[in-house]
Amino acid sequence: MTDSPFVLSLVVATLATLLVAVVGVPFAFWVARTRSTLGRVLEALALVPLVVPPVVTGYALLTLFSPDRILGRFSASLGMPVVFHWSGAVLAGAVVSFPLLVRAARAAFETVPRAQRDMAATCGASPLRVFQTIDLPWAAAGIGAGCALAFARALGEFGATLIVAGNLPGITQTLPMAIYDAIFSGDYQQANRMVWVITGAAVVLLLLADRWERRVRGLRRDDAG
Repeated sequence: MTDSPFVLSLVVATLATLLVAVVGVPFAFWVARTRSTLGRVLEALALVPLVVPPVVTGYALLTLFSPDRILGRFSASLGMPVVFHWSGAVLAGAVVSFPLLVRAARAAFETVPRAQRDMAATCGASPLRVFQTIDLPWAAAGIGAGCALAFARALGEFGATLIVAGNLPGITQTLPMAIYDAIFSGDYQQANRMVWVITGAAVVLLLLADRWERRVRGLRRDDAG
C-alpha cells in the first residue's frame, strides 16, 4: 500500500476510526437509551477487547476471517482479504478501539436532557429527526473525545494487527511494527525517532480527548444545576 509505516499508520487509524464511528455512535446511542438485558449483554461483548490481550482479539479475527471461513471468503470476494492484508490492520484497529468510542459516546448521550427530546417529539419530530437535531449536537463533544481516543488506540495497535495482518513491509507494516523491527535489528536511532513521533501524536490526541470530555462534564453540571 505504501512504503512509509507512518503514512500507513495514519491511513489505517483514519479508516479504523471512521468504521468505529459509523458503527459505534448508533450502537452507543441505543445502549444509552435501552434498559433491556440484551443491551447490557451486547455492550459487555463490545467492551471485551478493552480487557483481553490484543493477541486474543487478533486470534479471534484470524479465526473468523481465515480464507477457509465464510467471512474470509466473502471479504476476499470483495477484493478485501483480511488476513495478511492492510484491511486486516484496519479491522484490528477498529475492533480494539471500538470500546473507547462506545464508552465516551454513551456517556455523552446520557447527558442529553430528556425534556428537550420529549419536547421535540411532542412537536412532531420523528425519532431520526430528534437524533439528528437534539442528540447528536448535544453529544458531539463526547463523540469527538471517543473518536480521538479511538484514533490514538488504532494508531498504536500492535498485537492484534500482528496476528491477523502480519508485519509485511509496504503492505501491513504500521509504525508500531516498524518500531519492533528497528529495535530487534539494533537500529535504536530509528526506533527512537519513531517512538517520539507516535508518543507525540498520542499526547496531542489525549489532550484533545480530555478537552472534549471536560466539555461533557460541564454540560452534565449545567444540566444538574
